[in-house]
Amino acid sequence: QLQFVESGGGLVQPGGSLRLSCVASGFALNNIAVAWFRQGPGAGLGVISCISASRPDTYYAESVKGRFTISRDNAKNTVYLQMNSLKPEDTGVYHCSTCSRNPSVGSWGQGTRVTVSS
Repeated sequence: QLQFVESGGGLVQPGGSLRLSCVASGFALNNIAVAWFRQGPGAGLGVISCISASRPDTYYAESVKGRFTISRDNAKNTVYLQMNSLKPEDTGVYHCSTCSRNPSVGSWGQGTRVTVSS
């Protein structure tokens, strides 16, 4: 089973920035499309961004388009999510996994918590 380790969350004021990191544990990321998922308070887990293995192509949910940037550094086996102009509605626990993963199936790790509040 592929395992990912997320980090970089924290408390930030509205309008601030954070960069999340997703490191693959025990396998190489270079041939895998990776997504970031978010679970907001009282909400389900949903994909917010995905980056393909090659070129790479990217996808963003409308709610984060223009503010978040996903990138990857295969040499470091890491995928990043740069989050700018953060809003309170960005608050939640962020997880990473493969783009093809169904967020409603299986268990998830602890992720990294982002709180946007003044």
